[in-house]
Amino acid sequence: MSDLVRLRPIVESDLDAAERLYEDPEEAGEFDFFGFRNPGSLRQQWERGFLSAEGGRLAVAAAIDGRFVGEVQWHQVLQGPASPCWNIGISLLAVERGKGYGKRAQRLLAEYLFAHTKVNRIEAGTEVVNIAEQRALESAGFTREGVLRGACFRRGAWRDMVSYSILRSEVPLDG
Repeated sequence: MSDLVRLRPIVESDLDAAERLYEDPEEAGEFDFFGFRNPGSLRQQWERGFLSAEGGRLAVAAAIDGRFVGEVQWHQVLQGPASPCWNIGISLLAVERGKGYGKRAQRLLAEYLFAHTKVNRIEAGTEVVNIAEQRALESAGFTREGVLRGACFRRGAWRDMVSYSILRSEVPLDG
């Protein structure tokens, strides 16, 4: 499965597809559309740079031809005054869902973040009804921690979320 996708920096030719993941309700899908945003804001962020000490975005690219199939992102959260961790997310183009890209991309992102940052914990969450994402996270090695009641507001309602995490000790790194 490691040959399905790879992570790479987002390039300018990816931006139109990446923007559709957030601006087009059908492309975003049932769980990723949170209302219209400022058109062009993703392109403005790209011009400033997507990678920083506080978080970032990488393209999920099909390994066979390098085409953009989605993106992963992460941002820092604190679980205590001196206990930073990463919270990650993924968005895949509608035609690319269900092919195993999500579980592999999330595992690659965990490996990347543990290899290049000092955090001990990476967490992710999804709505309790998003069974496909729960399976992807579990297949990527994340552990289900529990349900966060009323934690996400989408489409006029508060929704329960499932919390997942993976620890540095659970991801063997080469060299």
